[in-house]
Amino acid sequence: MNTLNNPAEIVYPGGKLSLKRTLIMGILNITPDSFSDGGRFLDCHQAVKQALRMLDDGADIIDIGGESTRPGADPVPLETELERVLPVIESILKKRPEAVISIDTYKSAVARKAIESGARMVNDISGLGFDPEMKNVVRDKHVPVIIMHIKGTPRDMQKNPHYDNLITELIAYFRKRITEALKRGIEKSQIIIDPGIGFGKRLEDNYEILNRLDEFTALGFPVLVGPSRKSFIGRELNLPPEERIFGTAAAVSIAVWKGANILRVHDVKEMVEVIRIVERIKSRSIPPL
Repeated sequence: MNTLNNPAEIVYPGGKLSLKRTLIMGILNITPDSFSDGGRFLDCHQAVKQALRMLDDGADIIDIGGESTRPGADPVPLETELERVLPVIESILKKRPEAVISIDTYKSAVARKAIESGARMVNDISGLGFDPEMKNVVRDKHVPVIIMHIKGTPRDMQKNPHYDNLITELIAYFRKRITEALKRGIEKSQIIIDPGIGFGKRLEDNYEILNRLDEFTALGFPVLVGPSRKSFIGRELNLPPEERIFGTAAAVSIAVWKGANILRVHDVKEMVEVIRIVERIKSRSIPPL
């Protein structure tokens, strides 16, 4: 499989995002049961207010999801997901037409409707694996797509996940999913990969992914990492989700140092500051002897 060398930008319908710096994706869950902020933004007005706040704080992308994918979560009916996300997308774009919105879904019908409402990117936790039609939507709409690794489904992914060789297996997964996408007509320049921290991973797996993140960046595609407030931080520090900001900052720092291109986070303002300092240090790093 031929890969891209040092991707310079992410191109979406109507614009592009430079990868000369690390991008911030702000999380906006329009759900009653997400692990960290479930129920806070079910009201459209509150959701839009939060999106605008994240944009003002420095978010480059707003990732909107209408179905919780926390461990053990049950699927949401298509109609419910659409009712949650479409009014929010449309309302944000009325106020900020230039906003880059990502739709966080594995359902092709949701992705299609969201793109038609103005979303410019698809974030598929199934890595284009749950809905066969999703590849066609991404190809036909020519939007960037985040191919994430997951082992199982949200309902069962944390029931004793096992790997013989974690990184080798994840890289093989990406090679397979990327090859399938290319055969369907999706272009290399549309693809972003996400190793899926917390999605079918043991506690130690999440730390190994961060420690060896450069092995994913070596594939030649932009890499997204989503460590924000997750349980691997909470279990280490014995803290609830809303108190995991410093643990998240540590994970974000390592991810940036190891070459992540996009960080998906709840606390945009704080992580913008973290990334700015890490990038400043990294730009002055002394090459090895």
